[in-house]
Amino acid sequence: MRVRDQRNRQRVIVAGLLAVTLALTSACTGGGKGGDKGPGWQDGADQPAAKASVSISEPAAGAKDVPASAAIAFTTEQAEDVTVKLTDAEGEEVEGTLADDGRSWLPSKALTYGTSYTATVTATGDDGLPATATSDFTVMKKPAKQVRISSFLGDDQTVGVAMPLIVKFGRAIPEQYRAELQRRMTVTSQPAQEGIWHWVSPTEVRYRPKEFWQAGSKVSYRVQAGGLPLGDGWYGRADLTVDITIGRKLLMTVDNRTKRMTVTRDGETIKTIPVSLGKKSTPSSSGTMVVMEKLRKTVFDTYDELGPEDGYRTKIDYAQRLTWGGEFIHAAPWSEGQQGTTNVSHGCVNVSMANGAWLFNNTKVGDPIIVKGTERKLANGNGWTDWNLSWEEYVKGSALPYEPAEPEEADEPEEADQTDEIDPDVSAGDTPIT
Repeated sequence: MRVRDQRNRQRVIVAGLLAVTLALTSACTGGGKGGDKGPGWQDGADQPAAKASVSISEPAAGAKDVPASAAIAFTTEQAEDVTVKLTDAEGEEVEGTLADDGRSWLPSKALTYGTSYTATVTATGDDGLPATATSDFTVMKKPAKQVRISSFLGDDQTVGVAMPLIVKFGRAIPEQYRAELQRRMTVTSQPAQEGIWHWVSPTEVRYRPKEFWQAGSKVSYRVQAGGLPLGDGWYGRADLTVDITIGRKLLMTVDNRTKRMTVTRDGETIKTIPVSLGKKSTPSSSGTMVVMEKLRKTVFDTYDELGPEDGYRTKIDYAQRLTWGGEFIHAAPWSEGQQGTTNVSHGCVNVSMANGAWLFNNTKVGDPIIVKGTERKLANGNGWTDWNLSWEEYVKGSALPYEPAEPEEADEPEEADQTDEIDPDVSAGDTPIT
């Protein structure tokens, strides 16, 4: 699977069909005096047959209750060029694109419920003669049961190089419907980068590239699921499109042996920070994590989870969530004397107040942090652990077979803006630990 600008393998003309069809639709006969006949064929029997042939398989001619997500599926033989035209009952043309395999054409958006359409596919062979197939069909009425589709990210956000693209569904998608849904989920990036979708659960799917996103990349992803059947009489509510930007490459690496965090930006070390990690009874997780949310001020309250004897309620500054289990990077002025020498936290990455502020002002949601050498390994699923899986493991989560990208020359990435402001993403989380 590849992340790249889509290029049709066959030239598609959506704006209209050829106006001139070599007079195949009617025979020419002479009308001059004395029986003189004008130039041209004298009757239809003498017309040469087109080498190319075409037939439309879906939607079938006269079909009713067609899903609003319908693609025009067809087969051709000996075709050098294919054009597709789809019009509604008023003759308005619908935009769309040809699939890479050249066997179907997908409208650029969901069709209108209750509307009739005419599809015309024309195939032209090397003899220049066209063959045409048509299909008239009617889209179903708007269904009562619709699945909401949402994205964690919104348009125009700037995120870190480890940010997975996260799409959620308001209802579990049955396994047998995931492949067709995933075919409708496309990602393009500039520069082009290989990546794949990975089903985390029946209600959530994520996308990551094979390597961290290149700094400064422009990324657009689309879920074309409006009107798509999703099982048990449910249909996708609407299409979804999101455009984002990848910021500079900022990487945090924490080494339990040295009790230090090394911060690099675009490959250059810009700061080294003393830390205190989780003590032996509550160790921090080792693995590759991602900043999921940033909270300038919050309160860690563990009384409900740990009880009155072991629980605590503490005001926290500069918190950055790493796991659902409650591991954060945060300022911990009470442990500044142990930072750099001794682990005393409940599992979080403790830093000083000054370093907490510096990190908070320089990081983005989606920035990666790698923790090494602790007593506990990061549990997959405890946070955005997409990068804690190898690429070979990650592709197994796709509903479609993985096809390795062909080598190609990468475009030069745009220069990253190192002065981007921090996104003020704040959302509710699970029980925090210090």
